Amino acid sequence: MEIIIDYGLTDVVAERVDAGVRFGEQVAKDMIAVRIGPDIRMAVVGSPKYFAKHPPPRTPQDLTTHACINLRLPSHGLYAWEFEKNGRDLRVRVEGQLVFNTSALILNAAAGFGLAYLTEQQVQRHLDSGDLVRVLATWCPPFTGYHLYYPSRRQPTPAFALLVDALRYRATAKQAQGQRPA
Repeated sequence: MEIIIDYGLTDVVAERVDAGVRFGEQVAKDMIAVRIGPDIRMAVVGSPKYFAKHPPPRTPQDLTTHACINLRLPSHGLYAWEFEKNGRDLRVRVEGQLVFNTSALILNAAAGFGLAYLTEQQVQRHLDSGDLVRVLATWCPPFTGYHLYYPSRRQPTPAFALLVDALRYRATAKQAQGQRPA
């Protein structure tokens, strides 16, 4: 098994790989998708040190006056932070002096260099310890989590078929127990 981690939206057919993993809303309609994770929420966070010098943003538009830490995606450039409230979708292109291509570096920089936009799961430990403070939580509703996806027209190898069956079984078993798939 070969695993490649890449923030780009790789075309699994063109790259001749068995499958990819994306958020459910990013999976193309002609692909087979198997849910492999729970719903996800994004979080805008900053350090108490940062908020001692800057007022917390009240709306996503307020982010334009803050030092934000950007994510550069290989195939799409700088990532626009996505928000939603009362059925209103909003994408904000934030600015700041730091741009990274991995979330781990963004999380480290959030310790005092600006605001970060990461998943709750990535920042929860830092929120619990008080190292980071969350803002704009009401603008970050949950969305569909990770899905394994693969072409519907390709005959999977026996090993890959076993992996897909195991993931489907795990997700079904967790749902039957009243848990969210993970």
